[in-house]
Amino acid sequence: MRFGTDGIRGRAYEEVSEDLAFRLGRAVAAVFAAPVVVGYDTRESSWPLAAAVVAGLRAGGARADDLGVLPTPGVATVARERSAVGVVVSASHNPYRDNGLKVFGPGGSKLDLKTEAVLAAALGEAAGPTEAIAVAHRPDLGAQEVYLNVLRALVPVHASGLHVVVDCANGAASVVAPALLASVGARVTTIHNQPDGRNINAHCGSTDVADLVATVRHLGADLGLALDGDGDRLIAIDRTGTVRDGDDLLVLFAEDLAARGELGGGVVVTTMANLGLHHALSAVGIEVATTDVGDRHVQAELERRHWRLGGEQSGHLIFADLAPTGDGLLTGLRLLELVARRGPLDELAAHGWHRVPQALVNVARDAFDPVRVEHLRTSIEERFHLAPDDWRLVVRPSGTEPVVRVMIEALRSEVVEEFTADVVAAFGIVAGGASKGAE
Repeated sequence: MRFGTDGIRGRAYEEVSEDLAFRLGRAVAAVFAAPVVVGYDTRESSWPLAAAVVAGLRAGGARADDLGVLPTPGVATVARERSAVGVVVSASHNPYRDNGLKVFGPGGSKLDLKTEAVLAAALGEAAGPTEAIAVAHRPDLGAQEVYLNVLRALVPVHASGLHVVVDCANGAASVVAPALLASVGARVTTIHNQPDGRNINAHCGSTDVADLVATVRHLGADLGLALDGDGDRLIAIDRTGTVRDGDDLLVLFAEDLAARGELGGGVVVTTMANLGLHHALSAVGIEVATTDVGDRHVQAELERRHWRLGGEQSGHLIFADLAPTGDGLLTGLRLLELVARRGPLDELAAHGWHRVPQALVNVARDAFDPVRVEHLRTSIEERFHLAPDDWRLVVRPSGTEPVVRVMIEALRSEVVEEFTADVVAAFGIVAGGASKGAE
């Protein structure tokens, strides 16, 4: 089992089995001389897999603490506060049938590639369980409060008078997100916060904001915040019901921080960032660096350049001076502070940037044919007489799902529409195969 862009991920009990989880626990115990904290999301498979991780850690001689259900960045935060290694059982925005295993190094930071390789080697050598796995379910109920206290200290905000709707994706933030927002004075309406083990990310959260848009409009709320299943990304909805994704938020935060002399350099984005973002930030003198997709790459580039802000269009933003990893609740607090200080999100965004037409098509990995895509590229260039600067095509395998992502971006919307239709027709993709989602 290989580590992808976001740890190990696959079908629960099959690709991500209790045996694998136990062996990962033993491998972590072998590689790191530190206590370990383990948290997980609300999938029906998450606690059994977490119990296997804890059993493996203890079999390897490590001290292991069960944090219970906690967002991924919450686990990283507790790991930092306790000088511990963190292990998360979650498949983030994937359906409930999937699950995953993610490891944070001492201090709650993402593993670098060298350390990940050492851990992968240890995993390959680790022995599985010799008897049935049985671990008492006694989660550390104080972990949630540790996480919330850290967030409130990082971003002091007084949001009284603001009505916020939060979509918890029936995931790991279902308890902590509304508690956090209420504690800073916001009037909070919460949706999709009743996890049943199978409804995580199901027609809700950051990958499907239709319910949140409708609720914000119906209630006349000031702001909508959509988290994903493990709480590390955030998509916002302004009071008009307009969706504001990670690119929108990066532009807003970058320009605000730069105006206050707090940006500390430029902004790191991935290859999926909209071309309009590059133009907008360049126009105000903010440098933009581009990496491969994956928050690990964004974080590494931020560290290399000693910059503070980076992220992905999917809503995974990193404030490197505040937290060791991307955090949807931290992003939500910073956005709430911005709105409380400067006014409604729709008005702030109205003076922002112009998005270049863009679309993303997910092609099943076993059906993908690069030669066919190259033929489609040639055809569209000839059909519209396109110059290299007129459009951009990014083709890359997903690191979290069994698909190849084909992203088309062009100055003319008809180019995007026709190329997307060509890809859908060429690969027989059913409705729903084209989207704006990403890692």
